[in-house]
Order: sequence, then structure tokens, then C-alpha cells
Amino acid sequence: MEDQKRQDQASAEVQARIRTSFERQGLMGHLGARIAHIAPGRVHIVLPGRPEVTQQNGYFHAGATSAIADSAGGYAAFTLFPEDTSVLTVEYKINLLAPAVGDHIEAVGTVLKSGRTLTVCRLEVFGVRGGERSLVATGQQTLICVNARPE
Repeated sequence: MEDQKRQDQASAEVQARIRTSFERQGLMGHLGARIAHIAPGRVHIVLPGRPEVTQQNGYFHAGATSAIADSAGGYAAFTLFPEDTSVLTVEYKINLLAPAVGDHIEAVGTVLKSGRTLTVCRLEVFGVRGGERSLVATGQQTLICVNARPE
């Protein structure tokens, strides 16, 4: 069980690299998003609900939903990249499945295939209310590993 728990967490060095990069993202700071979990090939980003991230009907705005999904996938890929590299999104597609409601939303980026240059991730966003999670968006993303350009 302890071995499984260790596998569910990225190394301290990778976590520090991810958090340092995330803290430099102006949009994530502006939205109030935070990293909730970092594992090899998997990152969770949480966005608390507040009026500034909603649309006119009170749902989380699709732009905020998409932004945290993009960052979750990007950082999931970045957990597997060499230390002296950077990550950039090449493309992503999001399907909004239901209105995003809850106390917060949580984006989960999961690496499906990591290559030397391109990496593909699955993106999922959940509305969370009182511990109950409901899938509100899903998507896929392609990222590029930029060599000799550390974050």
C-alpha cells in the first residue's frame, strides 16, 4: 500500500518544478486556481467557485473550465519531460457535457501517450459539490516538449 501511495505522487523535484512554473502563470493566479495533486503523468487543478469565474446564469464559465483543463493537461505532460525543457500546448478540444456547477471545479489532466516531441493527454473537468463529483467536460490535448528551454 505504501508503494502505491508513493507512485501516486511525483518526486519532490518534479513537484517543485511544476509548482514553480504554475506560480508564474498569471491567468491561473487571476482565476484563483491551485494545484491539488501532482503524480507522474497526472495533475489535478482546482478552481473555487466565486462570481468572477461564472457566466450570466451562475455556472462556471466555459473559458475558466477550459483554462484549468488546458493547464492540468500541460502540467501532467510536464511531469514526464526532462528537466531542461518547457511545455507548450499544440492543440486541444473540449466537449462541455453539462453546466459546471458546485463549490468548485476540478480539472484532471492524464497523459495517454508521452513521446519524445509530442504528448497526448485526456482532459476531464468535474463539478464538485459536497464531495460529490460530476463530469462536466472532457477533452483531448496535444503538447510539445521544447528542448533546451527550461521553464
